Amino acid sequence: MSNPTQDFWKDKKVLVTGGTGFLGTHLVVRLRGMGADVTVPLHSDYDFVDVDQVRRLYQDFPVTEIVIHLAAKVGGIGANREHPGSFMYDNLMMGVQLMHEAYRAEIPKFVALGTVCAYPKYTPVPFKEEDLWNGYPEETNAPYGLAKKMMLVQSQGYREEYGFNSIFLLPVNLYGPGDNFDPASSHVIPALIKKCVDAVEKGDDEIIVWGTGSASREFLFVEDAAEAILLAAEKYNQSDPINIGSSYELTIKELIGIIVEATGFKGKITWDATKPDGQPRRKLDVSKAEKEFGFKSFTNFEDGLKKTINWYKAHSTDL
Repeated sequence: MSNPTQDFWKDKKVLVTGGTGFLGTHLVVRLRGMGADVTVPLHSDYDFVDVDQVRRLYQDFPVTEIVIHLAAKVGGIGANREHPGSFMYDNLMMGVQLMHEAYRAEIPKFVALGTVCAYPKYTPVPFKEEDLWNGYPEETNAPYGLAKKMMLVQSQGYREEYGFNSIFLLPVNLYGPGDNFDPASSHVIPALIKKCVDAVEKGDDEIIVWGTGSASREFLFVEDAAEAILLAAEKYNQSDPINIGSSYELTIKELIGIIVEATGFKGKITWDATKPDGQPRRKLDVSKAEKEFGFKSFTNFEDGLKKTINWYKAHSTDL
């Protein structure tokens, strides 16, 4: 695996949208550790859905050299089902306007974070970047996935017409310390950790899990994802999409088994098959990331999971 170089990042003026979020927090720590000069605009100061505020953002930080766009309206299956309109609109407008105004401001590079949700529902496994347009995404997260995928179209169009340097990364499901553990909007790993840890603490003898357990997912530790973004931002300068993942796939049933063992939950697991499984399988072909900028995930899944569980136990009373 390649490593980001201090010479590239030292004093580099980097603006990170979503820098106070789950992935953003880890990325900003890593960037500052490399000596970068990092700006993290707050949502309370700039609404990225409002084009006038996006223009003001770039006017306020005119020396920005790289924009890394992580800000997104996100959630698990339940949140996607409840908010398809706002997930589509907010994510689309943020991406389109942040990239367009970065081009207008002549910012040298724009790094756009897409999502594995952009892939078609029945993509052959492992998902290859060239399969991205071969079908419609899984219905529960299609509005979100398609909104993010429009940044790929924009990136390619702006490179061809204007010579604007932007890249588009497709990360798989992330997990790790600092994840979102709110049951109304969390993804599968924090949701299951919370169910198990809380059940142990309360003495409950049953947890209810959505779906059948047959769907599979690939997971990437958040610190690995931050490293991938650093490497891509430094070394990759094309608009062809790049998968970012671990290549480690397991079913939700296998996942809950690992979490049950790690948390010490001894009770019954009840599957609620009236709730959706989501996309049947997710596993990325990650060979292109290694070839183009030397990224390969380095965190063992069980180790990353233990760190995540320990973080939740230490912070659960504050969440």
